[in-house]
Amino acid sequence: MGGDRQFEVLLGLVAAEDAERVRARLGLAAATPVPDHLMPQRLSGVPASVLLWMLQEDDPAINEIVFNHPAADGVIRREIARGTPFGGAAGPLPFRGSYLAAKPATDVIGRLRGVTTKHEGDRAAGAVVTADWPEIAAADRAEALPGYARWALTVRIDCPAEVRAQFGSHPKFSHRLRQAGIVDGPGEYAQAWTPARNVLRVLELGPRLFPKRMVEALDVLAPLVRQELSGNVEAWAVLAQLLPTFTGTVPELVSTCGAIAHS
Repeated sequence: MGGDRQFEVLLGLVAAEDAERVRARLGLAAATPVPDHLMPQRLSGVPASVLLWMLQEDDPAINEIVFNHPAADGVIRREIARGTPFGGAAGPLPFRGSYLAAKPATDVIGRLRGVTTKHEGDRAAGAVVTADWPEIAAADRAEALPGYARWALTVRIDCPAEVRAQFGSHPKFSHRLRQAGIVDGPGEYAQAWTPARNVLRVLELGPRLFPKRMVEALDVLAPLVRQELSGNVEAWAVLAQLLPTFTGTVPELVSTCGAIAHS
């Protein structure tokens, strides 16, 4: 079941013998890996930044999953087809298939500076290639780019974190980024996003789709899970009851279950 899979993320953080005791008590079978052909379905509705974490693996098979995902726009598909590495590997990366994309504009900064509407901002940002980001950051530092251009750039999943921070940090700006599914990394996602069941549903895919970044989420959750749950089967039983309807974060869920079990 999906709930069993969500449990696996947390059970993987405790001792193997404790995990087996919990599975036996709750009647959970160890989750089997999700077949690649089912990945698009499992990725439905995930935050947009998850696609970037996947691309940072520089794995052609994972890139193909991203390429075929409905949330991957023409910009990202173009970069994948060009073999652009997102995680530091030597490129170009192999790409199985073909993709005809419009040739990016040469005067990228000029187009961005000429933006006056959201539509123009989207079109100008769509002409940006990965190699343009340092020049864009420098141009914005010299003279701030128009607001619509900045927004269109910052919701691109491949916008570097330092450039995004340069564009703004107002709470309203942060709220809009969250609505667009932009999150700094799996650590922040595990710590602060809701509801817990959705977060765990995404993190369950991490070992297969974004193992390099997955450790950031585990570093956030592991100390709390070991402190509050560990081998306490009663705490895990409470978690099984609360998980389907709990509206808070994963850390809030784990702390709540621990407190109830220990009371």
